[in-house]
Amino acid sequence: MSKKLQTLGEFIIENQQAFPYSSGELSRLINSIRLAAKVVNHEVSKAGLVDITGAAGDTNIQGEQQQKLDVYANQKFIQTLTNREIVCGIASEENDEYITIQGQNNDHKNKYVVLMDPLDGSSNIDVNVSVGTIFSIYRRVTPVGTPVTMEDFLQPGNLQVAAGYIIYGTSTMLVYTTGHGVNGFTLNPAIGTYYLSHPDMKFSDDGNIYSVNEGNYAQFPQGVKDYIKYCQAEEGDRPYTSRYIGSLVSDIHRNMIKGGIYIYPSSSKYPDGKLRLLYEGNPMAFIAEQAGGKASDGERRIMDIKPQELHERVPFFCGSKNMVDKAEEFIAKAKNK
Repeated sequence: MSKKLQTLGEFIIENQQAFPYSSGELSRLINSIRLAAKVVNHEVSKAGLVDITGAAGDTNIQGEQQQKLDVYANQKFIQTLTNREIVCGIASEENDEYITIQGQNNDHKNKYVVLMDPLDGSSNIDVNVSVGTIFSIYRRVTPVGTPVTMEDFLQPGNLQVAAGYIIYGTSTMLVYTTGHGVNGFTLNPAIGTYYLSHPDMKFSDDGNIYSVNEGNYAQFPQGVKDYIKYCQAEEGDRPYTSRYIGSLVSDIHRNMIKGGIYIYPSSSKYPDGKLRLLYEGNPMAFIAEQAGGKASDGERRIMDIKPQELHERVPFFCGSKNMVDKAEEFIAKAKNK
């Protein structure tokens, strides 16, 4: 007799007491993200059939052209989280400023803020490559009952209470952590239910995949160049395999399952790095550490960085612990020359 698969809803209820604050609000918040993800997944899966791919004609705060699905996903996540009156504020990579949310009675009683990249890697939609949603959840630090302020969003990653991503690919998965390991749930599209398919996900300590856009090699710092040469050298278990999709969620997801390192360093074009600390760096770092991996800016632990602004950028090295350690070693050696 086959074992009954556990649904995401059952898993959340069963593990609610493990949440830092077991009032039920965090459970309802994860459920809201699950619902919005199903709606977005439906649009992503039919993107080639309708006029929803390609550029929307606007640019976001980063100066990047917004894709139509970017805008759609952003609206759906904000709408779902707002309507359910679970969060007091939302910050999105697609919005210049954070959004303050108040309840039906014009109160500000909710305790959580959500920061998100609603559709990471959306430029890949037109070529049928996997994309994803990344989210990060914090408890507010300002008094309950007052409107949120910037202080509620500019928290270091080590204060996250939950983080996760949804990957829209050959199958759709929701992967998340509340600080008690990482679990992955796969959507059964026939009935719209997520089932626990990847319990207790882990990075191996070592891996043989390095993921970096080598087209930017000439612009990288010397330490990063040296590490890439190390990955390519024929010695021991090397050369490593180069695998780079250009969709952060997809690259991290693959490397967590197979073992590897993801690299998006600073460069002459992006001296502060390109990935966003709040919407990409912190949530992926939380997931990586909970899965036994490591995330760094090349020198510091990502989750110890105190954010200074909503759309702050950061160099990002994330994956199997020994591989990130080795990359840091090359970076430090080059700086000390």
